[in-house]
Amino acid sequence: MEWDWDFVWQIMPTLLEGFKITILATMLGAAVAMVVGLGLAIARRSPVAAISRTVGFVSEFIRGTPLLVQLYFIFYVLPDIGIRLSPLTAGVIGMGIHYATYTAEVYRAGIENVPRGQWEAARATNLTTRQAWIHVVLPQAIPPMIPALANYFIAMFKETPLLSAITVLELMNQAKSIANSNYRYIEPMTLVGVFFLVISLISVVGLRWLEERYARMDD
Repeated sequence: MEWDWDFVWQIMPTLLEGFKITILATMLGAAVAMVVGLGLAIARRSPVAAISRTVGFVSEFIRGTPLLVQLYFIFYVLPDIGIRLSPLTAGVIGMGIHYATYTAEVYRAGIENVPRGQWEAARATNLTTRQAWIHVVLPQAIPPMIPALANYFIAMFKETPLLSAITVLELMNQAKSIANSNYRYIEPMTLVGVFFLVISLISVVGLRWLEERYARMDD
């Protein structure tokens, strides 16, 4: 089968629409993962054993089951108990919660890396617990976490094709629809690979820049 440039230009607008959904799902999923992950990390540090162990068990369960199964559960099973979500919403929540269990471990490592003296200094200056977290702990804990969090962002982007299983019209789903309708697979599938490769390379360059910037800050 020969490469058809006319067909490429014909399908490009549809693929770009799917690509926009892919980027949107990744960005929203990453936002959910960052926020929920921080909550999980703080809960894992709770002095109440029941809270810490329960959160730990749930996190291990989510990490130990495939993301695809979780997406199916959210989109196809929850409606049986009256919870109906749009495909994109279900996909964002599924990816966000799944990756939150990983970002939580990154947060936890970063928080535990803050010297104990900083906590004591915050208490000595009569800061509330909330103020200590916002003004003392997190500003020191977050910068070293950035490279690891960026890696999970890249991984999430690469897993967005799974959203096609719950009918999200992201890049992969649009490409499959075009291929099945026209019985031509080489162009749409190759273009999908190119899109993912380009964004992954851009992300890797950005990640290295962040790592170098953090290394300079450390010096």
